Amino acid sequence: MQIVALTLADGVVSVLEAPAPALAPGCLRVRTLHSAVSPGTEGNKIRTGRRNLLEKARSRPDQVRQVLELSRQVGWKGTIQKVRAKLEGAQPLGYSLCGRVTEVAPGVVDFRPGDLVACAGGGYANHADEVVVPLNLAVAVPAAVAPDAAAMATLGAVALQGLRLAQPAVGENAVVIGLGVVGLLAGQLLKAAGCRVMGADIARPALELAARSGSVDLAIDSRAESLEDAVSAFTRGYGADLVLICAAAESNEPVAQAGRICRKRGRVVVVGAVGMDLPRDDYYTKEIAFAVSCSYGPGRYDPTYEEGGVDYPLGFVRWTQKRNLEAVLDLMAAGKCNPLTLVTHRFPFVEAPRAYALFAGGGEPYAGILLDYPAEPAPGRREIPCGGVAAGPGDLGVGFIGCGSYAQSFLLPPFRSARGVRLTAIHTRSGLSAADVGRRAGFQRAVDSAAAVIEDPDTVAVVIATRHDQHGPLALAALAAGKHVFVEKPLCLTLDEARAIARTLRERVAGGRSPVLQVGFNRRFSPAARAARGHLGAACGPLTMVYRINAGPVPPEHWTHDPAVGGGRILGEVCHFVDLLQFFCGADPIEVHAVRVEGTGPETNPEDNVILTLRFADGSIGTVAYSARGGKTMPKEELQVLGAGRSAIIDNFGSVRLFGRGRRVQRCAGKGQDQEVAAFLAAVRTGEPAIPPTSQLATTLATLAALESLRTGLPQPVRVDSLLDDA
Repeated sequence: MQIVALTLADGVVSVLEAPAPALAPGCLRVRTLHSAVSPGTEGNKIRTGRRNLLEKARSRPDQVRQVLELSRQVGWKGTIQKVRAKLEGAQPLGYSLCGRVTEVAPGVVDFRPGDLVACAGGGYANHADEVVVPLNLAVAVPAAVAPDAAAMATLGAVALQGLRLAQPAVGENAVVIGLGVVGLLAGQLLKAAGCRVMGADIARPALELAARSGSVDLAIDSRAESLEDAVSAFTRGYGADLVLICAAAESNEPVAQAGRICRKRGRVVVVGAVGMDLPRDDYYTKEIAFAVSCSYGPGRYDPTYEEGGVDYPLGFVRWTQKRNLEAVLDLMAAGKCNPLTLVTHRFPFVEAPRAYALFAGGGEPYAGILLDYPAEPAPGRREIPCGGVAAGPGDLGVGFIGCGSYAQSFLLPPFRSARGVRLTAIHTRSGLSAADVGRRAGFQRAVDSAAAVIEDPDTVAVVIATRHDQHGPLALAALAAGKHVFVEKPLCLTLDEARAIARTLRERVAGGRSPVLQVGFNRRFSPAARAARGHLGAACGPLTMVYRINAGPVPPEHWTHDPAVGGGRILGEVCHFVDLLQFFCGADPIEVHAVRVEGTGPETNPEDNVILTLRFADGSIGTVAYSARGGKTMPKEELQVLGAGRSAIIDNFGSVRLFGRGRRVQRCAGKGQDQEVAAFLAAVRTGEPAIPPTSQLATTLATLAALESLRTGLPQPVRVDSLLDDA
C-alpha cells in the first residue's frame, strides 16, 4: 500500500510504500476512494513538526514533564532512545475517508465486499490507498451521497458532537466562532436543526466562504469592535442562545468572547483547541453552561468500543461516534448538509505533500481539502525492500514481529549493533511502522504478516514484541517452525498456551533440535542484579526478599488492563519481579498468596495494588509489594535481599548497597536490556539457554496462580512439574 506519513522531527510529509495492514478480527479492509484532510488536527501536527526542539518543548510542557519523569525511571540513555524513536519515526496522518470494502474478517456480517463505506479514526482511516478499520468505525454510505462528500463525514461528526452538547432548539440563535471546515459544517448542521446562525472569524476568506456556501446566515469579523452589537442586533437583543467555539487559538479570547455574547443561562461548547481560562464575571453572573466536546462522539478513545467492537446500548447512549457518522450522512442525503461547497482544494493522492504545504502559512486560503485516489490502485506488495544487507556465512538472521516504542528504544538497538547479526524481516500491525523502522534500522524487508517472518528462510531467530495476547500463539508458531525465540514478557496469558509451549519445547528436544526460548526478563541481567548476586554468593540461601514497586497508575482504558489483550498488570508486569526473585534464590516458586490492598481509592483495576508472597523450592520467601498509589517522585523499584549474614539493596537499578563484608555502594546503570540481548544471542550460538525453560514456565504459572489466589483468597500451589507432565 501507499500511505501519507509525517516525521515529527522535521515536519516532512511524504507518501511511503509499506506492506498492507493485517486484517484483524472484527475489522474490514477498505480501498480508499477519497480522504479528507483536517486543517485543524493535521495542520497542528505539521506546524509542531516544523518547530525546532526548543520550540517543541515550549509548546508542549506536558510532554517535557513526561520526559523528565521517564528519565528518573529508565535513565537518560533510555529516555533519549525513546524520544528519538518518537521524533524520527513516521506517523500516519488522516482520520476521515470513503472507500469500497474489499474484505471482511470472519464473523463480520454488517458489511460485505463492494459496500461503499465512510470510515473514521486516527490510526485506522489514514490517508492510504488501503486501510483496515474496526466495525464500529465504519458506516454504510447512502446511495444519494457522493463518495467525495462521504469522505468528509467524520469532520461533520466532530461538528455534530458539539451540537449534541449544545442542544440547539428550533428558532434559537447560534453563533459559531471559527469558520474553518468544522465550523462551517457546524453552521450547516445548526441551520438544519432550525437555528438562525451567525459566524465569526478573523480571516476574510473564511467569512467569504461562509457567506458563499450558505453555511451561516451572517458572517462577521470576530475582531470587530462592533461584534457584540452585531450579535445583539442579530438576536433581537437577547444574546446568543448557544455558542460553538470551533477556532484554533492558544489565547483565551474565544472563550472570553463567547461569554460576552451569550445570553443569561446560555450554552458555550468548545469544539476546537483554545485557551479555556473561564472569565468568572460573565460565566458566573449569566450562569452560562460550559462544555468541551470530545472528537466525534461517545466511544472515541475507548478501545473496548473502537477495537473490541462492543457497542453502547442505544437506550443508554443514543449518539455514539458511529451513530453520529450515520446521522451526518443522512443529512447529506437529505440535502441539509453539503460539505462539497466547503472544498477549496483537491489533490491526487500521490501529490498529498502539496496539501500540507498549505499549512506553512502566508499562502492561499483553504478550508475543505480532499485527496482523490486512483480508480485502480497499484497492486499491493507482500513485502517491501528496506535496503538491509543480506546475511552472510556465519551471520545470525533476526526478524521482528511487532516493534513499538519499547522495542525500538531498548531491544532493536542491541540487536542491530551486535556483531554477526543481520536484521532480516519485520512485521507490524500497521504496515507503516514496519516499512519505516525497517528502512531506518537496516532490515532486509518489511512483510505483511507474522507468518512471513516465521517462514522466512533467512530468519534464524524471531523477536516477538507485540501486544501481550499474541505472545503465546506467536512464540508457539515460531518454536514449532524451529526458530529461536526472544519474546517480550509475558510468555503467554493462559495455562493452555503454557502447556502448548512446554509440549512444543519437549517435542523439539526429543527430535534433536532444541530452539532457544527466552522471555524478556531483563532485570536479572542488569549490572545491579549481577553485582548483588555476586556479593551474596551461592551459599546464602534460603533468602528473605522484599521487592517494592511504585508502579504508578495506568489509565483504566489502556489495553494492558484488558484481560483478553494485555492480561492485566500481574501477568503483564509482575512477572518481571517474580523472575528476579527466582534469579536471586536460584529456585522456582512452589506457592503464591496474593492479597489485594482494599480501600485504596478510585482505581477500577483490582491488580493495581497487591501484595504477593511467594515460597520457593529452596525455602526462600519473597514478597512483592506492587502499588499504583505511591508518590510520583519516589523511585519505581527497590529490592532488599537478605541471607546468611549478607544483604543487598538495589535502588531502582541505579545503585546497589552491599552489606556483610563491610559496607559499600556500587553505582550501576540500566535495567539489563543490552545484556539480555547479548545473553540470548550467546544462547542461540551455544545452545545453552540463558534462563532455564522450566524457570520461565514457572514464572508464568506463578502469575496465573496469583490471579487465582486473588479470586479465592487462598494460597495457590505452583507446580511446573505438572505442566511438564501434561506436555
